[in-house]
Amino acid sequence: MKIHEKYINRCIELAKNGLGTTYPNPLVGSVIVYNNKIIGEGWHRKAGESHAEVNAINSVKDKSLLSKATIYVSLEPCSHYGKTPPCCDMIIASKIPNVVVGTIDPNSKVAGTGIKRLMENGINVTLGILEKECNELNKRFFTFHNKKRPYIILKWAESSDGFIAPLTKERKEPVWITNEFSRQLVHKWRSEEQAILVGTNTVIEDNPKLDVRDWTGKNPIRIILDRKGKISDDYFVKDKKTKTISITEEENLTNSVNLIYESSIFDVKLSKKIGDISYNNDIQSILIEGGSQTIQTFIDENLWDEARVFIGNKNLNNGIKAPVIKGIFDTKKIKEDQLKLFINHD
Repeated sequence: MKIHEKYINRCIELAKNGLGTTYPNPLVGSVIVYNNKIIGEGWHRKAGESHAEVNAINSVKDKSLLSKATIYVSLEPCSHYGKTPPCCDMIIASKIPNVVVGTIDPNSKVAGTGIKRLMENGINVTLGILEKECNELNKRFFTFHNKKRPYIILKWAESSDGFIAPLTKERKEPVWITNEFSRQLVHKWRSEEQAILVGTNTVIEDNPKLDVRDWTGKNPIRIILDRKGKISDDYFVKDKKTKTISITEEENLTNSVNLIYESSIFDVKLSKKIGDISYNNDIQSILIEGGSQTIQTFIDENLWDEARVFIGNKNLNNGIKAPVIKGIFDTKKIKEDQLKLFINHD
């Protein structure tokens, strides 16, 4: 492996530690190398806290080595004031002569200005190391800024005979198709994405909490589709414990703490409207969990980036048909469950 790729790869490894905690900021890792040895490293841990480059510089014990070192960073150092000062300023002030960058920041507040500023101050900048991998690392951030919508992940579980749920059931709670390990994995996924979305029928039939109770992490923002205002305050999604956005055709509804109403017409291109509302609420990623009609809407309008489909080891014999999706996928086994992972290349 080439030396620059070795250290940018380490930056990517570090950056992944921030998945689920940095929104609306990107995932960024940084290492500082002197004489072919890492003397400092860091990653962005949480929005509002120090960025990766700052944490890496602060971790260096002998600061005199900085003037002879190279700093590696998976994403272009920022050049603007946000909740923290520009990382470029600290790199310049530390007299680091060499900067190696994985990829350019797509945020219009940066978008090459960080690179320009470093070069104007006499710093040698190398750009585009493992660029594809660095872009993949921040697929949510790049989708948000380049496509002006959140990164959309579809998720559902279906029986071995192709049903997502029975037609009727005795209690308003989920009927489990998959095993406990698959369900725990879903809670891990919830902790990694900024928001989770379900439709009216899923709320009324299952009364889900949409939290991460089987994993450690932050609960995602809840987005519920409630066209006719059928979801009463008795349901968990309206307990106001977690920020919730209700998209509805109802008008003149009053927002409150952790419960926001967004008005929209539920016609064609509904998924595009949901994407626009989410973008306007600074949401970079959504895990869409149901129901079948809601998920199929995103598939039919081709507005999705990934699909994660569990195939359980049981038959329902009858019920609500699972969504239909086409494309290339990878398959994994979780004990007796099968997990299909689709990527939308369109």
